[in-house]
Amino acid sequence: MNSWTRAAGLVGAALALVAVGSAPAAAQSSTSIGLIDDLNLKLLYIAVPLTLLVEIVLVYTVVRFKNADEAVPTRENRRLEITWTVATAVILLFVGVASYGVLASPDVTHQQSSAVAPDEGDVHVYAEAYQWGWDMTYPDESVQASGFPPNVVVPKGQDLYVTISSRDVIHGFAVPELGLKQDAIPQQNNTIKTTPLEEGTYQGYCTEYCGVSHSQMYFTVEVVSQDEYQDYLVEQRGGSAPASGNASSVTAPAA
Repeated sequence: MNSWTRAAGLVGAALALVAVGSAPAAAQSSTSIGLIDDLNLKLLYIAVPLTLLVEIVLVYTVVRFKNADEAVPTRENRRLEITWTVATAVILLFVGVASYGVLASPDVTHQQSSAVAPDEGDVHVYAEAYQWGWDMTYPDESVQASGFPPNVVVPKGQDLYVTISSRDVIHGFAVPELGLKQDAIPQQNNTIKTTPLEEGTYQGYCTEYCGVSHSQMYFTVEVVSQDEYQDYLVEQRGGSAPASGNASSVTAPAA
């Protein structure tokens, strides 16, 4: 039984090393998906060794006792019981601390609000869902995203706030490659935040079944350079100069 005690101790030590730090994650398309992927990787570092340990014990037990005529009561071993209790506590503590660190980040959780005032230079997009499409506007810039489905253009390396609502039924706003997902609820504004880190075009769509044309509720988010973003705003205004100021007040749509 001492070998089992040593094995459990090694598992606890390995988990402690994982809790201290893990290998740096590869380049991510946004700060949100970076946090989510990093947490998933840490949990995978725990899940794989534990799965292997359980399977090894299971196979050993089947092979070792396959010819036993009847079960023999297990003798009490307090050292082993204390070891696996402590190891379980370490696992749960690590999962809780790692998860809280991600869920508490403003780049992962949403904020329910009726007014949003990002810092100067930040980008604010108001996404209003309806059956069956999206109205995407930039309230700080007096600009509306063009096209159907709409193409939302945002700059790389700048904080992006997306305020999401609905004018009829519950919809879902999601851009998986950027780590963005939030319900669109009538008469309620939910704001999510991220910072795009890689230029490119990312697919977005509705994640709540909302009727016969649900599958047509998609859109794109195009991440470009700062210069291209400014050119886009000028083009959308018909060549006029950019609007000044960043204060915005977005209220829920009328019933």
